[in-house]
Amino acid sequence: MEVKCIIFDCDGVLVDTEKIGNRIMLEMAAEYGFKMKLEEAYRDFNGRKLKECFLYIENAIGKKLPDTFEADYRQKSFEAFKTQVKPMEGIVEFLNKLKISYCVASSGPVDKIRLNLEVAGLLDKFESKIFSSYQINSWKPDPEIFLHAAKEMGFEVKDCIVIEDSKAGVISGIKGGFKVYGFANGYNNEDLEKEGAELFHSYEELSKALQL
Repeated sequence: MEVKCIIFDCDGVLVDTEKIGNRIMLEMAAEYGFKMKLEEAYRDFNGRKLKECFLYIENAIGKKLPDTFEADYRQKSFEAFKTQVKPMEGIVEFLNKLKISYCVASSGPVDKIRLNLEVAGLLDKFESKIFSSYQINSWKPDPEIFLHAAKEMGFEVKDCIVIEDSKAGVISGIKGGFKVYGFANGYNNEDLEKEGAELFHSYEELSKALQL
């Protein structure tokens, strides 16, 4: 296929936020009796709507989390993101080489996406090319966010590829009819491949695969 547009997920693909967000969530949930290893959180939480993660925790502990849990989590994670977020290794060089269109399509709110991209030094590369599930009220693993991004960028599905690092994201892309490349991080390899993604382990490897 001739790739005309690349649709990137954000967290764990463009910016290194997954460790930060999952660590804070597990620390907060532990106060209510929830136990989970960080590696399991990568597999079960990454790419999913935040409320689904909270529901998972509630089902595990057998009770409701406080009404303020989401607001408290967002505040703590935002504060951490402001100082700790870095670009994924190799992404700047990869973007600088691209001669085709690209955008970001994420389950997160627009302000979170923008904050993370800004702190990582990537916001200028994605201005006017940011698409959020909150804009269309549809979250991965439903395919609508990627279909929306492709349409807004002016391309057909067959002309686009999706770059993901989560099981939910790969399912979303495959459902939408996209070819999906899965960013393997050591925790997600088996899940991404099982759902139909073509794995890569670095942006240098992806660049060679796409013959950029």
